[in-house]
Amino acid sequence: MRVMLRAHIDTQAGNEGVKTGALPQAMQRLTEAVKPEAAYFGLSEGVRSCWMVFEMTDSAKLPALLEDLFLQFDAKIEVAPVMNAEELRKGLAELRASG
Repeated sequence: MRVMLRAHIDTQAGNEGVKTGALPQAMQRLTEAVKPEAAYFGLSEGVRSCWMVFEMTDSAKLPALLEDLFLQFDAKIEVAPVMNAEELRKGLAELRASG
């Protein structure tokens, strides 16, 4: 299932992570682990944030993938299923066909 991860990094923890190099290392480990089809980094809600879209084959792997962000950076994280335009068209066509 394709999911989108959105993480907001605590400012103080993120500042420390930038100074020590822990933040870029954590982002590198995460991107290597999930191999996102898209990854974006920027500001949202006034804090450092990232968005990654990737294929999640086993939800049991989420705790290990996200624990660095929670423990080191006091991150607020959301993971939600998403679809591309083609998948949306297919889903809506199936909805029309069944109705």
